[in-house]
Amino acid sequence: MKGKTVKESSLTMVQRMTPQDVNIAGNVHGGIIVKLMDEAAGAVAQRHARGNAVTASIDHVDFHSPVFIGDLVTIKASLNLVGRTSMEIGARVESENLLTGETRHTASAYLTYVALDKNLHPSEVPSLIVETEEEIRRNREAQERRAARLRGMQTKR
Repeated sequence: MKGKTVKESSLTMVQRMTPQDVNIAGNVHGGIIVKLMDEAAGAVAQRHARGNAVTASIDHVDFHSPVFIGDLVTIKASLNLVGRTSMEIGARVESENLLTGETRHTASAYLTYVALDKNLHPSEVPSLIVETEEEIRRNREAQERRAARLRGMQTKR
């Protein structure tokens, strides 16, 4: 199976926030932001695997600033690490006030997906080719997170 570069599966998704997206406090509900991150990261995983991929885990989500009705939300998602059947994807959310032009780093998280075959069994995925210094750094940090996740899984058993 031929490897793929980070760039081949990365994507940017943009959506404008509407009144149906807000919580009781009047800003966009955090669950909406997480859903958008999951959709973007899921598309990256499927693009890389060229098949079905499902969310296995979401590392803690860091919310940095609120999002309001009318804001344009941009989610950037790209692969950090690829295993035999799993993929870690980083998602970064930024929001823009279209009236003022102000942009804010809104949220970020790491999401892990597993590729599935037609029988819903884990399926091998292409390896990841990292090219830039940033991609190499992100891959190294993802390897550390994966090792920590695996250690955590062992202590739960």
